[in-house]
Amino acid sequence: MNGYLAIVLHAHLPFVHHPELDDALEENWLFEAITETYIPLLLMFEKLRKDNIPFKITMSLSPSLLEMFANPILIYRYVRRLDRLITLAAKEIERTENDDKLYVLTSLYQQRLVQVKDAFINSYQKNLTKQFKKLQDEGYIEILGSTATHGYLPLLEFDDSSVQSQIKIGLDYYQDVFHLKPKGMWLPECGYYHGLEELLSRNGISFCFLETHGLTRAQPSPRYGVYEPVVTEEEVFFFGRDPDSSKLVWSADQGYPADPVYRDFYRDISYDLDFDYLRPFISSPELRIDSGFKYYKITGCTDQKEYYDPIEAINMLKNHAEDFVHKKVEQISKLQLEMHKKPIVVAPFDAELFGHWWGEGVDWLDCVIRKVAQIPEKISLQNISTYIQESPKTWQALPSPSSWGANGYNKVWLNEKNAWIYPHLHHGAQELGKLVRENPAASGIIKRSLQQAARELLLAQSSDWAFMIGCETSPGYGKKRVETHIMNINKLFSFIKDGEMDEEWLAMIESLNPIFRDIDYKVFA
Repeated sequence: MNGYLAIVLHAHLPFVHHPELDDALEENWLFEAITETYIPLLLMFEKLRKDNIPFKITMSLSPSLLEMFANPILIYRYVRRLDRLITLAAKEIERTENDDKLYVLTSLYQQRLVQVKDAFINSYQKNLTKQFKKLQDEGYIEILGSTATHGYLPLLEFDDSSVQSQIKIGLDYYQDVFHLKPKGMWLPECGYYHGLEELLSRNGISFCFLETHGLTRAQPSPRYGVYEPVVTEEEVFFFGRDPDSSKLVWSADQGYPADPVYRDFYRDISYDLDFDYLRPFISSPELRIDSGFKYYKITGCTDQKEYYDPIEAINMLKNHAEDFVHKKVEQISKLQLEMHKKPIVVAPFDAELFGHWWGEGVDWLDCVIRKVAQIPEKISLQNISTYIQESPKTWQALPSPSSWGANGYNKVWLNEKNAWIYPHLHHGAQELGKLVRENPAASGIIKRSLQQAARELLLAQSSDWAFMIGCETSPGYGKKRVETHIMNINKLFSFIKDGEMDEEWLAMIESLNPIFRDIDYKVFA
């Protein structure tokens, strides 16, 4: 065997929980991801397992995502969402019964939704985390640790307690859920700064992933680029993203998902059909939002889209899977001759690329895994912990500050649209640390207030809000979330200092933001 392919799937969504609303538009982000990505991935893994296909996949499941998986209100609303869509599918089958092509597609959507509901309720007992844990316990996937709320660490560095709290609370949560300590961590947005390796080592983390230039611009310059990790003095291994794999799968222009035969993500029946017909089945009775029913293929840069052909798409994804494996084998063979050791090609992706954004993505991934399993003498899938055990000696270097955001550094999360956030975050962390130190043995309502202040600060630190504001993808919601958490924090600080508690209000925000029930707020000291 010449070398390894490490496929890394990063699964994260911001914590969105609105029990005060009957239908919250933003909760659909979770529901769509469960239906189109997370359950299809679990079904794929189980089928591979039953077929005795050897595979090793690395995944991150962020604590905020896991908290939503376990939230009873969100679970109830997810099942309600599935029921609505299954009813819509039945209506669509009736509406399209005289159109052979559309009838096939509507029937396909109905079958998938029924399968997802059956898996969620009957096979998984509404507990997705348990299924991922089972796959890890059996050695098929390795689940990475992650920070508490996906805070972008290079811009929280102003106050060490913020970075330490994001890391430690996230890792404590992981241990509570999976009953072991993670060896690796997913750095939010692959964000790295000099000195972070010390905190990672202190918290028991032995490896992380960086964008390509995080390694290629390391000092001293790595001898084999991103095809061998670098290790720091603190014995933390850093792996770099393979740019070739990214171009093949990730690129919107050159990647496989852009092929004209694949499903067009942006053309949804919500924007084509009469709104009164759709209104009972979507979460927002006032807005046209995606239903998930998409009947057209990409076709090309035209508004005259052609109907989606599932058979054509399946044939193409098989060709693309074969092309990907062939290119990885060639790449590894050439690298092995130059390196005189087994190279590792690291291919990290957002998990939601597969199934949600790229409708055929899960099937493509399944095909890749099966093709790799047929040629173990040339290439094999590997998890990172096993690779480090086999190849502990590697190039010592200090990685370069970097991220996998546009342009490779901090601009996505720090620009003229979102820079106002950070003074509030920095002040909140410093003030919370001070209050924790002034109340070392807090109990009762003071302790509850400190715990909730820590929750609100962690939620305000989520990188998602700065992204939404800076990139103008749901900027209003992102701004509202930051402002709400900051206002809650300041009100809690006033309560703690003055000793005049509004217990009814405190109970209300505890119920709105119930993340990390047993949070160790003292980390902020």
